[in-house]
Amino acid sequence: MRTIVLGAGVIGVTTAYYLAAEGHEVTVVDRASNVASATSHANGGQLSYGFADALATPAFARTIPALLAGRNFASKIRVTPRLIPWGLKFLAQCTSWRARSTAITMLTMAKASAELMSELQEHVDIDFSFRPAGKLVLLSTAKELQSAERTTEFKRKHGFDIEILSRNEAEALEPAIRNFDGPVKAAAFSKTDDVADARRFSTGLRNHLEQQHGVRFHLGASASKLLCINDQVTGVSLNGGDESIFADAVVVCLGAWSDEILHPLRIRTHVFPVRGYSLTLPIGANAPAASVTSLTNRFVFSRLNGSMRIAGFTDFDDFRSDKDTERIATLRQAAKRLAPTFADYDCDDHQPWGGFRPMTPSGIPLVGPSKVPGLYLNTGHGMLGWTLACATAQQVAQSIQKDEK
Repeated sequence: MRTIVLGAGVIGVTTAYYLAAEGHEVTVVDRASNVASATSHANGGQLSYGFADALATPAFARTIPALLAGRNFASKIRVTPRLIPWGLKFLAQCTSWRARSTAITMLTMAKASAELMSELQEHVDIDFSFRPAGKLVLLSTAKELQSAERTTEFKRKHGFDIEILSRNEAEALEPAIRNFDGPVKAAAFSKTDDVADARRFSTGLRNHLEQQHGVRFHLGASASKLLCINDQVTGVSLNGGDESIFADAVVVCLGAWSDEILHPLRIRTHVFPVRGYSLTLPIGANAPAASVTSLTNRFVFSRLNGSMRIAGFTDFDDFRSDKDTERIATLRQAAKRLAPTFADYDCDDHQPWGGFRPMTPSGIPLVGPSKVPGLYLNTGHGMLGWTLACATAQQVAQSIQKDEK
């Protein structure tokens, strides 16, 4: 079966892997000249299985007035015609029962993804800086602690071993926390969470797929239009019609850009681009071995490839990137103030990056067949694309296999 995967980020490349494993003849198309060149390029590096939490919760909804007023440096909102309908759908998801339902779905996906990642590493020999580091989420207030205690109990019931630690216990587990210059009332710890480099994973998996499975990577080619015959998708037109490739199935893994190619078929994903940022610095004098998340400040520290990846923020600013320099400077200053020994903040080469996370209103990715025969979706992973990549890739591959029969 011939299958085209649109998008060569970590979602697209992982989808190609599971399709190839099922015996598909796979072609991956991306307008970039290399894999993992956009949202997957320099993300936070956390495989956050135990903290696969949706953003749409009653607690986040209560922060929106402050965000609109510009009182939270970690998140920015610019009201645009596109944001308003998406925002209303997002708010509708922020009820207790919907947040709980979403949490069950996300945790189920995360658990499956962790198991699949382990299996993948048994079959594919690639170096992507994978490390079972564990993850500490620092809790700054009594309210954050109370919320974490509730969610921890809930997650334990769904198979995740997460502990609530006092500050002293957190410091004993990860001594670098002693140098965190911010309020830490307690911490939530998941020993089963890992760190790994999504770009290196995508690059290594691409090489494996080309060499072992004959997967074709058609890079530097922009997918212009989905081709249809008798209301069934049969291929893709590239580069404004200069070239066409045909297939039995097409999988859209285009993240925040998915609607561009789906709109002519009257398919709306309701995926909104949420901008996040990162910088990669040399390891500091007292850097943590565990990955560390500051919940209040919405940024993370992950030790990768002998460097410290600092990533975070959630900016609802549509496809706008002209604020990157300012936002990355804010991220760098905040991280230096709070964790001065974690990284060498004075290094000139800090490898700044910004990416658009594709967020659905609920936070649940769109995975499986679309309403048009021959067309499948694997998009809308928000901030959890790296974490959920294996589970959703296998799921969409299984959907195609089922329909083929």
